[in-house]
Amino acid sequence: MSPERYGLRCLIVDYGGVLTDPVAEAFRVWADADRLELRELKRVLAELLDEGSTASPLHRLERGELSTAEFEQRLAAALSRPDGTQVEAVGLLDRAFAGMRLSSMVDVVRRAREGGVRTALLSNSWGMAYDRSDWDRLFDALVISGEVGLRKPEPEIYRLAAERLGARPEECVFVDDLAVNVRGAAAVGMVGVHHTAVESTVEELETLFGVTLA
Repeated sequence: MSPERYGLRCLIVDYGGVLTDPVAEAFRVWADADRLELRELKRVLAELLDEGSTASPLHRLERGELSTAEFEQRLAAALSRPDGTQVEAVGLLDRAFAGMRLSSMVDVVRRAREGGVRTALLSNSWGMAYDRSDWDRLFDALVISGEVGLRKPEPEIYRLAAERLGARPEECVFVDDLAVNVRGAAAVGMVGVHHTAVESTVEELETLFGVTLA
């Protein structure tokens, strides 16, 4: 079958939570390593990720407007341990993602590309250094929020990803583990897939593209 089934020819995927195991797993590892209560950690992150504020520290970090060091200082100051000791700011984000592991979705994206589907990564970066060693075999285009000054779910970042693939948004399928980002992609005309498990995502992508990915 043609990879352009239903007029779709491009696959755009998120990084954390799609190409990796769930971000929640990494955050559990982080909480243990930094001796933090997971509930308190989630509360602080939710406040920093306030979607109602375009000037939130996390949004500014994702757009590259706030340095990693500045954000780590703010995050460390907002966190508290049960024993009252201070969280070390230096290297905080490295520790946050130290438990993140690649998932089998990496192979799914590779098979999609080998099957004729054009592929791109679209990621909201927290200033972390991605391991890009295999990316030339995975992706035709890259859009990293901190490198382009935009973040999901801003419509311009989805349009940029489509443009870098040489496609219209209507020709693209976007996969993300966060529903708000999937809705953002759908709003510009993309087909959105909410990733909750590799098996269900693969099934949906195989239907949309008409190629075997498992």
